[in-house]
Amino acid sequence: MTGTPTAAQVLAQGVRQLGEAGIPDPARDGRRLMAHVLGIPATRLTLALAEPVTTEAAAAFQQAIAERARCRPVAQIVGWRRFWGREFIVSGDVLDPRPETETLIAAALTQPAGRVLDLGTGTGCILLSLLAEWPEATGLGTDISAAALEVARRNAEVLALGDRAKFAESDWAAAVQGRFDLIVSNPPYISEAEMARLDPDVREWEPECALTPGGDGLDAYRTFLPQLAGLLQPDGRVLVEIGAAQGAAVAALGRRAGFEQVEILGDLDGRDRVVVFSSPGD
Repeated sequence: MTGTPTAAQVLAQGVRQLGEAGIPDPARDGRRLMAHVLGIPATRLTLALAEPVTTEAAAAFQQAIAERARCRPVAQIVGWRRFWGREFIVSGDVLDPRPETETLIAAALTQPAGRVLDLGTGTGCILLSLLAEWPEATGLGTDISAAALEVARRNAEVLALGDRAKFAESDWAAAVQGRFDLIVSNPPYISEAEMARLDPDVREWEPECALTPGGDGLDAYRTFLPQLAGLLQPDGRVLVEIGAAQGAAVAALGRRAGFEQVEILGDLDGRDRVVVFSSPGD
């Protein structure tokens, strides 16, 4: 390029680089990265494309493109991901919030809860989304990763929920006391065999402990479901996210743990996504 390039010219070059690197939908990612570098919402990028780009902005965009070409997730490059209408800080220490997890949020919101427990909270996106929808509710998020808990605390502060959301280091519910109206979890559930088939964006950049427990992917449910009956209010519910082929197996684990009522919910694509447990027996 000669002279001062426009944002459109710099963007086009970046999109070509991403395409040559084999990145799916390079135009989408390039536009999001350009909007991030320019400090504007992605919805306003079209209005800025004809404007010249500073040397600093062009260099920052090129660096972002180079990182994306290495398959680093866009959310990690820009530092946030939108989930249930809010922006959540993300890093390499936490799972990137997924749209399919919104199925769990929608199901949870069908019945009010005053006190919420989120096991394996990660970014805190599940717990904090629920508390934001329920202004009187309080909640506790647990995680075995101190780094993940720090991300969750930062998100709570940014969303002005720090006074209602608490976080604690715990191996699932092992260190938890008290009773809760709702217990939620999006645990690692990818089987060891499936890990090799994941996109490199996920396999190489997101924390393995948040993706898979190894084996058949069900170890987290085997561990925490038996812990929950004593933590749940009599009319409370447990909602867990699952892999698309795990509905029957996770439902059976819940029944074995003493839950008498079990429901499997599908996501927008019709795949099993959430199992709901209620009415634990004595």
